[in-house]
Amino acid sequence: MKRRAVLGLLGGLGRLGGLGGLGGLGLMHGRSANAAAPVYPPVDPGYRLAFPRDFGAHPAYRIEWWYLTGWLDREGDAPCGFQVTFFRSRTGHDDANPSRLAPKQLLFAHAALALPERRALLHDERAAREGLGLAHARVGECDVAIGDWTLVRSDAPAVASRWTATLAGQSLSMRLEFDAVRPPLLQGEAGFSRKGPEPAQASHYYSQPQLDTRGTIGVTEAGRTRRWPVRGRAWLDHEWSSTLLDPRAAGWDWIGINLDDGGSLVAFRIRDREGSTLWSHASWVAADGTPVARGESRWRALRTWRSHRTGGVYPVAAEVGVGGATLELSPLMDDQEVDARTSTGTVYWEGAVVVRHRGREIGRGYLELTGYAGAVRI
Repeated sequence: MKRRAVLGLLGGLGRLGGLGGLGGLGLMHGRSANAAAPVYPPVDPGYRLAFPRDFGAHPAYRIEWWYLTGWLDREGDAPCGFQVTFFRSRTGHDDANPSRLAPKQLLFAHAALALPERRALLHDERAAREGLGLAHARVGECDVAIGDWTLVRSDAPAVASRWTATLAGQSLSMRLEFDAVRPPLLQGEAGFSRKGPEPAQASHYYSQPQLDTRGTIGVTEAGRTRRWPVRGRAWLDHEWSSTLLDPRAAGWDWIGINLDDGGSLVAFRIRDREGSTLWSHASWVAADGTPVARGESRWRALRTWRSHRTGGVYPVAAEVGVGGATLELSPLMDDQEVDARTSTGTVYWEGAVVVRHRGREIGRGYLELTGYAGAVRI
């Protein structure tokens, strides 16, 4: 969820709540033998999400992320996909340590562009400890930054929320604004989202689908930068949790789809090491918020792609059953693998997909596949 020094430490760093093995981050700095073990708050089903408070960070929890994906129309070129994700990790370092250098919170960020003419993902990443002017994740409102990579939320005329992402990497840059015309969509039961057979395997989770998106993206090659004005549709997820995956889990599959009729669809499953489903869920909501289908999701691979970099074999085209409907997912391009072993240690597939029902395109979104280049290490 957005889904790793740091694969084993970040474990299942990604989007799904409760998937990050982040406690080991304290080992990076040698926690004192006399330091108290960290106490991470549980995900409480009785907790009621409130905004703008829950747009902001929840630093007591073990792991948290703000995750934006979507499709962009470029002037003069084919549509492309994008990903911007900020992760926050409470390390387990002694909270009583008064030093400003104590790495109590770590922040990571991933950014990617899926440009079909390149046939491979363009990816960049950042990492820093919180404080010292290096990075922050504010409480009470979304304001997350690693250097000049930022994600902030604000109120704006005629919209429920406006999110702004700004970043510039060595090979890519983005400045995008995302307008939400509806309040956040609470996933699971009022924002309590189960991720496994045990009730503790859960996250607090909400989404902002159907974000009206505009801005500029850029690609730098051989010292030259090409920029495109863009418009499109995006999806935002925000999750926080303290628990781990079920010990039998090897990875997960997840989709977030903006449907052409204004509705939205999220579906995921947690897989064991044999590829069977340990836990799954789906929620299909109409444009007016009315539930269309809800319950388990059913997954079947239609075609796989093998990465020449990692050897991972990913089901990049798949069928997903939700309620009485069977949806077909087709990738914008096969190579949308994120190889972040130099920062978070993660390898996963995060890609733009087209969704069809009975042969007709009904939406576009993003598919995440983890655990296919080796089981998630927790």
